[in-house]
Amino acid sequence: MIEMPTPYPDVNAVLETLLGRVRAILGDQLVGMYLDGSLANGDFDQASDIDFIAVTSAPVSADQFAALRAMHAQLAAGDPRWGSEIEGSYIAQAALRRYDPSQALHPNIERGRAERLKMQQHDRAWLIHCWILRERGITLAGPAPHTLIDPIAPADLRLALREVLPGWAAHMLQNPAKLARRGYQSYTVLTFCRVLYTLDTGMVASKPAAASWAQASLGARWAPLIARALAGRHHPDAAAQAADVAETLALIRLTLERSLL
Repeated sequence: MIEMPTPYPDVNAVLETLLGRVRAILGDQLVGMYLDGSLANGDFDQASDIDFIAVTSAPVSADQFAALRAMHAQLAAGDPRWGSEIEGSYIAQAALRRYDPSQALHPNIERGRAERLKMQQHDRAWLIHCWILRERGITLAGPAPHTLIDPIAPADLRLALREVLPGWAAHMLQNPAKLARRGYQSYTVLTFCRVLYTLDTGMVASKPAAASWAQASLGARWAPLIARALAGRHHPDAAAQAADVAETLALIRLTLERSLL
């Protein structure tokens, strides 16, 4: 049994199951398993997901991938509360050490009942996850995470976001219908608050911390939108207000402008 890694007994229970099943599939190839995201940032709540990174001594084989894929599907079916709220990647130790786009295709699963483990190209924004893991990661098994990842400089975080931001922004601006649901619209507002925070400070903040910073830093126009986003993430299936969608698109444009400064 793993030592209680979080203050939430139901989360600890699903993590114990996940770790045990991953160990059974990967055996000695498992170097370590860690929590990043909101659990590591200290802002986890009932609207959060469970972010993990499993580090392996070598890339996952085809047979291991198939077994991991089946395991995640079983976990989602067996734990109706948290089984489908697990999001993470399986990454070889050499590829985790420092980001290399030529070694950035890894098994990944996102939250959601329809999601399945897949091979996913991790873009340069993966450095945000690596920073959180290195600086704040929670160890479920293995060595301390900072021993597995080279230091990540503020300039590298800013460069990563400037590289991926135009594509992210263009996708949202060209497809505003994606913001029709309050959950995703709120997620987008809070994510772009985090982007602005990192561009300004060269560090990484949780969604609530970045939202608080943005409300104080961006001006009175944005504070109500951000406050509604913090509330809206707890009502993901509600319809987003048309005015909030328009303001979310404006926030994306503002972020693009600031990324060029």
